[in-house]
Amino acid sequence: VQLQASGGGLVQAGGSLRLSCAASGRTFSNFRMGWFRQAPGKEREFVARITWSGGNTAYADSVKGRFTISRDITKNTVYLQMNSLKPDDTAVYYCAAGRISYSWYEFWGQGTLVTVSS
Repeated sequence: VQLQASGGGLVQAGGSLRLSCAASGRTFSNFRMGWFRQAPGKEREFVARITWSGGNTAYADSVKGRFTISRDITKNTVYLQMNSLKPDDTAVYYCAAGRISYSWYEFWGQGTLVTVSS
């Protein structure tokens, strides 16, 4: 399984970015796909997740109303649309995949850096 995250970069506060995670190597019909982030000096934290088949979503309180997770089954890609970005959103963002029946994420991408300037 490969998860290739992309789309990070430098943006001013209030701006937007869209992250992509291209998934390959197996079918993901019984998986959930998640985005996590890790800021400098902090632990990795959950951002959002979506179930591959049903498209059910969940978000961290810190990003609700600003971030939207979605997936394109035809492209095997998961997206994270990030709007109204804040300096606190600065982090390396990782995509991950885990079976719905498991409580953990089995597969992780390499991460993409998002830097929000004030």
